[in-house]
Amino acid sequence: MNKLRLIIAREYMSIVGRKSFIFMTLGMPLLFILIMAVPIGLAYLNDKGSDTQQIAVIDETGRYASALHSDDMYSFVAIKGDTVTNAREFYDKSNGSLDAIIIIPRNVDSTGVVNIFSEGTITPALVSSVRNVLADTIESAHLAAMGIPNLQEMVDKAHVDVDVRSIKWSEEGGEQESSTDAAMGLGLMLSLFTYMFVLMYGAMIMNSVIEEKTNRIVEVVVSSCRPFQLMLGKIIGVGLVGLTQMAIWIVLLAIVGTVAGGAFGIGNVSPDAVSPEALASAKDMGAIESIVRQTLSINYTPIIVSFILYFIGGYLLYSSLFAGLGSAVDQPSDSSQFMTPVMLIMIIALYAGIFCMENPSGPTAVWCSIIPFTSPVVMMVRLPFGVPTWQLILSIVLLFGTALAITWIAARIYRRGILHYGKKASFADLFKWIK
Repeated sequence: MNKLRLIIAREYMSIVGRKSFIFMTLGMPLLFILIMAVPIGLAYLNDKGSDTQQIAVIDETGRYASALHSDDMYSFVAIKGDTVTNAREFYDKSNGSLDAIIIIPRNVDSTGVVNIFSEGTITPALVSSVRNVLADTIESAHLAAMGIPNLQEMVDKAHVDVDVRSIKWSEEGGEQESSTDAAMGLGLMLSLFTYMFVLMYGAMIMNSVIEEKTNRIVEVVVSSCRPFQLMLGKIIGVGLVGLTQMAIWIVLLAIVGTVAGGAFGIGNVSPDAVSPEALASAKDMGAIESIVRQTLSINYTPIIVSFILYFIGGYLLYSSLFAGLGSAVDQPSDSSQFMTPVMLIMIIALYAGIFCMENPSGPTAVWCSIIPFTSPVVMMVRLPFGVPTWQLILSIVLLFGTALAITWIAARIYRRGILHYGKKASFADLFKWIK
């Protein structure tokens, strides 16, 4: 055990003591914020920074061209249909001043077909804009043609936008406003975190194993300790690094939440203590009141505990595979033949989690949250929506049981692989080492 503790301490301190660890620990939250903000900013700049496109509208009906209004992206110029005999010639005569030509045919009322001509590919934004505007305009024209007085007004009054609110009953019988969107967002975030952390730390172990094997350091180390101790020490040491990062992020998140709550006049409020009267006392809360109430309605304690358990179980399972398979190669470039199946399994788990968000209680979600190779990712999607206790216990037991079995198998590969040089190992060699 003394040797194991030394290996764990060495692996832990060699990573935590680096400046890169401090930078990534503090910079990762900012990186995630940038990842979410950059696409929004780029989309805004893409819309605002582009030149206004000149679009000619040839309306053969003479009734619908006026419905297309110009904006910052598109400038629509209405042209009577009987003044243009050939759209291509009209486009060529523009000498490049036109970007596209929209033709509204005479039979558009019956066919609903509108053509857009251009030398380049039509942008989806233009297609969507034309479709939405003309669909509403033609629909209004059809209603007016029916000859029923005030029909359009009656249809507008009959239109109702339904606002569906999620209300949860607490164990005490009280009611709380919840949010399906908040639960989906939290589940997706935890799922992505689990996928990224397991992949990042597993790859870290694999690179460490390959580096020590390439430098022949491992030959000296295994003369003083058992290969299993060395592999287990690496796994535990790097795992403690991951838990350290999570603890720091949880503390930072709690501080930010407390400061934000104080800024909105909410303070330290537990989900059960939130009441409409307390939130309504703050000025100009409006939508913020509803968002805070919905966010606080989620019981974070069991979710965070489960997240840590699934991270540990998933990390043990995949990091053992990374360590065992990494010991079977001499160079990082040779690891693709072994790592491709593992990466495919992780990608399948991520996609299963994303597709199960619409129905977290469906059979696919249930089975993928129980199967050990996919449960660390998929279960994160289901947790905010509530999971039966028996499914949660079964999933955790199977995950840790499989992780221990994989660790034992990886250890048998590791003790042979770290001293295997020269010849590329194959899957047949791995099975032989396991036996």
